[in-house]
Amino acid sequence: MFRRHPFLSVVTLLYLAGVAWITLGPQPDFGNKNSLVMQVLRILWEHPATDWVTYAGVEFTANIAMFLPIGLFFLLLFGRRQWWLAVLIPFLMTLGIETAQIWIPGRVSDIRDVISNTIGAIVGVFLGLALTAPRARRDREAARAQARQRVRA
Repeated sequence: MFRRHPFLSVVTLLYLAGVAWITLGPQPDFGNKNSLVMQVLRILWEHPATDWVTYAGVEFTANIAMFLPIGLFFLLLFGRRQWWLAVLIPFLMTLGIETAQIWIPGRVSDIRDVISNTIGAIVGVFLGLALTAPRARRDREAARAQARQRVRA
């Protein structure tokens, strides 16, 4: 895996380190009334078309967005045949993160994070499958053509 895709392996490890820093470090105070997130939400709440946006919804969506690249990177590293690893590993990572957050002061463990992170990984896997489908189709057709040539020879 690392020999086949050394650059992607490094990018994946750096991204995972960033996720670990975000999820296992001190809890950012986004709920503070002066935070950028709350300022944006207040602007959204002033307009009837966007007053339905909530802090919980933004957090859930952000967790999906944070784990989407992980699903994509793992799919590209492990390959299409082992797509299930690109879902299972982020799910297990999230369980580990949420378990660790129980003992981190200021952090709150939440089952919604497990759900949103896993959804993000699944979306990343589907994106990866869609992006790699043309190449996989060409490879299958080339293998079939090669097999037919061997049978004829």
